[in-house]
Amino acid sequence: MSRPVPNPGILDIAPYTPGKSPVPEPGRKVFKLSANETPFGPSPKAIAVYKEAASHLEDYPEGTSRVLREAIGRAFGLDPDRIICGAGSDEILNLLAHVYLGHGDEAISTTHGFLVYPIATKANGAANVVAPETNFTADVDAILERVTPRTKLVWLANPNNPTGTYLPFDEVKRLRAGLPPHVLLVLDAAYSDYVSRNDYELGIELVATTDNTVMTHTFSKIHGLAALRIGWMFGPAHIVDAVNRIRGPFNVSTPAMLAAVAAIEDTAHQQMSKAHTEKWRNWLTEEVTKLGLKVTPSVANFVLIHFPLDNGRTSAEADAFLTKRGLVLRALNNYGLPHALRMTIGTEEANRLVLEGLRDFMAHR
Repeated sequence: MSRPVPNPGILDIAPYTPGKSPVPEPGRKVFKLSANETPFGPSPKAIAVYKEAASHLEDYPEGTSRVLREAIGRAFGLDPDRIICGAGSDEILNLLAHVYLGHGDEAISTTHGFLVYPIATKANGAANVVAPETNFTADVDAILERVTPRTKLVWLANPNNPTGTYLPFDEVKRLRAGLPPHVLLVLDAAYSDYVSRNDYELGIELVATTDNTVMTHTFSKIHGLAALRIGWMFGPAHIVDAVNRIRGPFNVSTPAMLAAVAAIEDTAHQQMSKAHTEKWRNWLTEEVTKLGLKVTPSVANFVLIHFPLDNGRTSAEADAFLTKRGLVLRALNNYGLPHALRMTIGTEEANRLVLEGLRDFMAHR
């Protein structure tokens, strides 16, 4: 029987698996800590603007997301003409792969990098080359060692999901300097709003001073607009021009656009969320470590918890144990981390309940 056949490589792609959603049960409170969602939700100002936009749903959006690009430009001191908005940063990552990768090309990502990278790479017929990490952190030398004449793009999440680690700006600059000029460096700064390190920079300086670097960001994390799917990219004019040629003409909805403008202008909401995250990230890291579990130092809004192999207490058993208590964390088999769980920093109540659950699990015979 003859039927349409997908392009080569498409059926070799493992579909992206999102963090599982809890199943509510009568009388049990459930906390979803599997998808790095903010426990505070979006700015009330963003919600108000979103609702107001509902009275004009018959109108197409403004095709270039101009008001949002201008708001991002004001917030970060950027030229709005060098910004592209998309349906989440995921869409922009896929657009970049579509523009710069083809059959026979290679793109480099790291061992535990964001799973969208290999999907976007393979979807365009290119090969995904994996550079090993050191202590769950991207390794510049390992990336540079894997560059070949076929390398066209390097994906770098900074901070990285799901490990929570980051590269200092000096290392990112060293990476850029070591890559051939024709290789595009994509800096994914989705979690940058949570970082409080003096040696970190989300990538704006490199984009502004080179022709071959872009930085992507999202409104899904600290801004709490994950359901609206909004992301953006800052890049050189020639890259923005190329991506705009294949970008859908109305890829960001009007309600999403206006809500994002309100969100980025509500700096108090962002500061509150960042302070809460920092406080409880430090607390969880310290307290979970006391239980005999290893926690990878994180600068993002989640922590990576490693489970011992020697005493039979596996991450899968911990996951099941916590889930029964309504505490849903993220298993990471598809990230090559079968012995770890990723936990989003939640409310104080959620964080304390997870610690209590882990304590009981470790004492459980």
